[in-house]
Amino acid sequence: MSSTWQVGSHTFTSRLIVGSGKYPNFAVMRDALDAAGAEMVTVAIRRVDLSDRSEKGFWAFFDQKKHTMLPNTAGCYDVKSAVTTARLAREVTGSDLIKVEVIGDEKTLFPDNEGLLDACKILLKDGFTVLPYCIDDPVICRKLEDMGCHAVMPLAAPIGSGLGIRNPYNLRIILEQCSVPVIVDAGVGTASDAAVALELGAAAVLMQTAIAGADDPVKMARAMRLAVEAGRLAFEAGRIPMKLYATASSPLTGVIGS
Repeated sequence: MSSTWQVGSHTFTSRLIVGSGKYPNFAVMRDALDAAGAEMVTVAIRRVDLSDRSEKGFWAFFDQKKHTMLPNTAGCYDVKSAVTTARLAREVTGSDLIKVEVIGDEKTLFPDNEGLLDACKILLKDGFTVLPYCIDDPVICRKLEDMGCHAVMPLAAPIGSGLGIRNPYNLRIILEQCSVPVIVDAGVGTASDAAVALELGAAAVLMQTAIAGADDPVKMARAMRLAVEAGRLAFEAGRIPMKLYATASSPLTGVIGS
């Protein structure tokens, strides 16, 4: 894709961000990341043994020349653990990027808005490039942008649900109101969901289960790549207005008998 987008000081061409968990093994993860063409890959710091430098460990299958690591605070249910995990992530990876998750409910895995705001405030002061995972609420997105977050990541649907984009109207409002990149995160189920996110104008889309949980993760990763590219091209091209009644496809001037 020719257009680029930026988060803080980081510039990307690929608008598909991919998770690194839930794959059958690290070899499949590597092949899926390549098929996706993803430049940014999110890693759950609390769930991956980044100290394992063996030939079977994570680093043996993660190409740091191809992929920018986006550490995340998945599994954190309070501000303290999210901030501690983020600081540990920077120490281990050297990355200033952090996807901030503060989960507020075990069953839905919906974010805790108050905790998210508090954690982001601390991490911004620490100098992180902050990407908060949040509910698809225009008000919370505006608050996150106002405090200095470098992107907002509203959910499409609950994490891992595969339900697709449940509320495109909220996303449209968020896209209208936010000047930082809007990255649709969580709930994507298949390629058409990814295309819709980009058609709406999202800067990028992040997914994990939709690829890693597919019967053929590598093939699904390629499908997602193509869908994201198609969605972005459609957004840039500009769709025709939707109308209730027909409009003739051919010009009426010069029609025989007119």
